[in-house]
Amino acid sequence: MIPQNVAPILVMNTNTRRETGRKAQIANIQAAKAIAEIITTTLGPRSMLKMLMDPMGGIVMTNDGNAILREVDCNHPAAKSMIELARAQDEEVGDGTTSVIILAGEMMQMARPFIEREIHPTVIVNSYYKALEDCMTLIKECAVDIDINSDEDIKKALTSCVGTKFAARWGELVINLALHACRTIMKGVTNVNKLNLEIKRYAKVEKIPGGMMEECQVLDGVMLNKDVTHAGMRRMIKNPRVLLLDCTLEYKKAESQTSMNMSKESDMGDALQQEINEIASLCADIMKHKPDVVITEKGVSDLAQHFLMKENISVIRRVRKTDNNRIARVSGATIVTRPEEICEDDIGKDCGLFRISKIADEYFTYFLECKNPSACTILLRGGSKDSLNEMERNLQDALGVCRN
Repeated sequence: MIPQNVAPILVMNTNTRRETGRKAQIANIQAAKAIAEIITTTLGPRSMLKMLMDPMGGIVMTNDGNAILREVDCNHPAAKSMIELARAQDEEVGDGTTSVIILAGEMMQMARPFIEREIHPTVIVNSYYKALEDCMTLIKECAVDIDINSDEDIKKALTSCVGTKFAARWGELVINLALHACRTIMKGVTNVNKLNLEIKRYAKVEKIPGGMMEECQVLDGVMLNKDVTHAGMRRMIKNPRVLLLDCTLEYKKAESQTSMNMSKESDMGDALQQEINEIASLCADIMKHKPDVVITEKGVSDLAQHFLMKENISVIRRVRKTDNNRIARVSGATIVTRPEEICEDDIGKDCGLFRISKIADEYFTYFLECKNPSACTILLRGGSKDSLNEMERNLQDALGVCRN
């Protein structure tokens, strides 16, 4: 018992609303139906794109259910769990996000007359479980076997995935891209359970506005938005020897705070000479193995560029770790962390062509004609950024279906 003169202790937020019984059940059904109605028009061959404005003021144009619901801000717990449903479908299957939400909305709507006739919710839920068992037996009867070695069979499945989307007007373009990319990555997969991760990691999508949609392609190799560090270096090499590094080619400063006392005028020159010797020995370790292309994830000093350029070696610096891993997969090189530990096996020799070309105002580096690549870059071209983003979303769905 709380004494009369003591104020009650508030445990919950004062703005919290509590609904129970029939009222809460009807509210849940209405919330689920409201979420389903948002994306009903984006389903099917005559589906329409939704135009959304994200919190940053950018515009998203899409008919992908998950992409639309990601941008929806809602407070109702049942509506939130519907949005979670779309996210789970997108991560597990890759496609069918809209269908799942609309089906769930209809299922909830079907329960409403029974709730109004005061049938207990547990009875209704048990009926759903019975329906699920029937569905599972029917699905097994309706299922059609797919021969995963036959491109024709897989293309049929992919056609049903892409047919209702924005990319459908370019025929089999996205289907062929997804199939080619999945086949390429399958070569290097050791653990099939991790195929989803492998596809995200090794099939990089490069979107370059400008050009025609028909120019989209899967490159049997890797493409980076980088240029060589010095204008005098070679931008085209046949059968290059590729060396990948994960260390700086610069003079390392001491880790603890150090100070130098100079007693005579030649001391400064000696200190600088020491730095030059340090970088020269780093470059000598690299040049011993006669690579044609050196790629590092860290920086390269002007002096190191000078030494390597004299040996006719092209250098690319500050490459992302993920890009470096992809280059390793296509060229057969191993990423080395210390130049003095380089051995002949670390040099990649599987790449047929290294070239750098200019698209619009930017330079792009290509590693092409690789012998047995297990990573690839999907190059998307198109008129505007919005259409490219939507193409990428369609392609991700197709890759998900192809993976399954």
